[in-house]
Amino acid sequence: MNALKCSFLSLGVAALMLSCAGNTQQKPVLTVSGLDPAKFDTTIQDKPVKLFTLKNANGMEVCITNYGGRIVSLVVPDKDGKPTDVVLGFDNIAQYADTINTPSDYGSSVGRYANRIKEGKFTLNGEEIQLKKNDGPNCLHGGGNTGWMHQVYEAEQIGDSILKLTIVAADGENGFPGKIMAVTTYKLTADNVLDMTWEAETDKPTIINQTNHNYYNLSGDFTQPAYDMVLYVNADNFTPSDRLYIPTGEIKSVEGTPMDFRTPHALGDSIKSEFDQIQNATGYDHNFCLNTYKDGIGNDSIVCASLYSPKTGIFMEMFTNEPGVQVYSGNFQGVGPDAKIARKGGITYPKHVSVCLESQKYPDSPNHADWVQPVLNPGEKYFSHAAYKFSIK
Repeated sequence: MNALKCSFLSLGVAALMLSCAGNTQQKPVLTVSGLDPAKFDTTIQDKPVKLFTLKNANGMEVCITNYGGRIVSLVVPDKDGKPTDVVLGFDNIAQYADTINTPSDYGSSVGRYANRIKEGKFTLNGEEIQLKKNDGPNCLHGGGNTGWMHQVYEAEQIGDSILKLTIVAADGENGFPGKIMAVTTYKLTADNVLDMTWEAETDKPTIINQTNHNYYNLSGDFTQPAYDMVLYVNADNFTPSDRLYIPTGEIKSVEGTPMDFRTPHALGDSIKSEFDQIQNATGYDHNFCLNTYKDGIGNDSIVCASLYSPKTGIFMEMFTNEPGVQVYSGNFQGVGPDAKIARKGGITYPKHVSVCLESQKYPDSPNHADWVQPVLNPGEKYFSHAAYKFSIK
């Protein structure tokens, strides 16, 4: 009888142990960049949101959320083979979606119109169009918090290397005319190119000018300003802007100014210059007129810009078919309340911690008839392309 009791007791202990083992919470499987995909798995605007991962055989990894089409991390092996995340951002969807406490455009696929439109208005086919004003008196990035960077895209991942993101925007959204269907495609190639295309169609005349808004720091150290990053821009001219970052309408030579990056040099060499354009923006926030765009055609086989980190040896070359690139040096990072916001890894960012290289039509181009126009008509197909190739030097 005692033996039987002992047998039942042993079985009970074993069952309890199995039960406890079954209830043991497993550690999350993280991405190479250290992200927990579960922190991006949610529902926003009644649509599913998650984290998608692209990778190649060389150790590159790109993590993207379909909320705003945002690149959350971009891992590149450095000169020693160490996986290095080179873009700024958050490590959870809650902060991306919080437009009150942690507003950001980190990594987003911007639409309908990247950059600024003066007073949020323009004339199209004789009709004056008034857009939402979300940047003082101006319209920025398609309406900001109600633009595409804060909308949920429908996502389709194709293998390990391609992600297609589709958005359908209503006629009149933020004042923009026309119902638009737009597709953003991210592709990670075998030779370490992050390739981005934007395609769109409309049912009535409208404007469109999409871009990607990655904030790059190729050192992977987001605690320090990126002053040692070496920048090259293949541009003889730029478009000066006023104190509200609106182009004056002039096109000026970079010759003899701190805007000249035709010979690569460190950002810190000129970012604190007394030059009026640098002072207005407290750094760089300017459109460069690319030499790779001539006679209405952009040559996306020629390098239009590059970045290099002497710390990691990571070298990034940019290609685009667009006429301009906006160089932005993170002038609003680490300023005021922003200085206290913790991002990936609990890090707070300092001013000038990164550089954005945004392919684009020139800012406010609908109001400058002699510039390349962003008009899209029914029956036409919008196509924009930017690619970023990573290597070591």
